[in-house]
Amino acid sequence: MSVQLKRDVPDVLARPRRPWLVVGLSALAGFLLTVVWSAHFVDSVIGGTVADGLLGHDADATPIAGVGAGVVFAFVSGLAGTFTACNIAAFGVMAPVAGREGTAASRVLGVLRPLGWLAAGMVAVSAAYGVVVALVGTSMPQFQTATTTGLAPRLVQAMVVYGVVGLVMIYLGLAAAGLVPDPLARLARRWAPAPMVVLGALIGAFLIGRPFPLFRVMFRDAAESGNVLYGAAAFVLQSVGNILVMAVLLLLVAWLAGERIGRWFAADPRRRAVLTAAAFVAAGVFLVLYWDVRILERRDLIPWYPVAPWV
Repeated sequence: MSVQLKRDVPDVLARPRRPWLVVGLSALAGFLLTVVWSAHFVDSVIGGTVADGLLGHDADATPIAGVGAGVVFAFVSGLAGTFTACNIAAFGVMAPVAGREGTAASRVLGVLRPLGWLAAGMVAVSAAYGVVVALVGTSMPQFQTATTTGLAPRLVQAMVVYGVVGLVMIYLGLAAAGLVPDPLARLARRWAPAPMVVLGALIGAFLIGRPFPLFRVMFRDAAESGNVLYGAAAFVLQSVGNILVMAVLLLLVAWLAGERIGRWFAADPRRRAVLTAAAFVAAGVFLVLYWDVRILERRDLIPWYPVAPWV
């Protein structure tokens, strides 16, 4: 799968010279990320501190007072959860769109278009899940707060969702490397934005399994409200907040260095495929190992998984 418009680079030219080396090194990077990744640091130290500072109170402990406060909380909590491995990898896939020749304004517009299609896929999934949560959320696994020594239902939901998303990303990475058929190739030939919409849908699906503490606060509030419009709006705003910083960084890269990056990609069209394949495979391997293997070790259901001392 290639995130740039299909007319940019012919498929035959956009395959890595050593695809298995790209896949192997990317898989290793994804594995190593699971070893050093500290959810407590990312969610509590970074995410919690950002949310508390922006809201002016303890975001995790203070009840949401009304729809207006809930809308603000949704956006702020999404912003606080920006720097997750999933988001960083997703925008690694998007990096090639920042590399274009032309004026600074045309380069920025060249990034805004795929960002818009990415947002469309993300918003569709987020809004749909927000409606589902508002209608039946109090009966869903994520609503539960009881602790357990085994696998809590909300954790099982996260394992299934992130495991499936991870496998999809691995396959798309293999397709970008030319090792398996591209499932979106025919659709992309008929409708060029299709790959970006699919990537956006995958990012939106992160909400379905997200165990981020601040997300659970918003989830419970939307579920208890029973208001489908509020549920959809809150989930969409959290997704938008989640990608806002990365989107701004991508636009800045296009503005300041897009022409140089564009010339670098033009010198060897395979570089786009290498970066796309690497980002997808690394992200997919991280999701599968972190959520479907390392979690089992944390619950003493498998004997051992390597983790860094600070985790």
